[in-house]
Amino acid sequence: MDKKGYKRLKVWEKAHRFAMEIYKSSRMFSKEELYGLTSQIRRSAFSVSINIVEGHASNSKKEFLNFLNIANRSLVETEYLLEVVRELSFLSGFDYQRLEKLRSEVAIMLNVFTKSVRNKL
Repeated sequence: MDKKGYKRLKVWEKAHRFAMEIYKSSRMFSKEELYGLTSQIRRSAFSVSINIVEGHASNSKKEFLNFLNIANRSLVETEYLLEVVRELSFLSGFDYQRLEKLRSEVAIMLNVFTKSVRNKL
């Protein structure tokens, strides 16, 4: 079966993978943080791919660009939260590096994709 719509976007694919990895890794966070940092980092990570999906379904390039900008802000929020959970030792150095590498890859792809959409305005 051929991929359709947003599923064809490599940036969505990478952002989705990143969100899934954040979710899996956050299972090990302190149980007392379930409604705090755990919930917040999961929401911010999933917000990246969710906004790409919503933007892709929009009626204009300008609206799509707005959603991509929101996705980028969510990614920056997730970057900060990754630093916080690392400082609090909720993540090992290895897991932090793995997630940060993936986050950085998403950031580069999202930046390139956003520029591409902006150039089509």
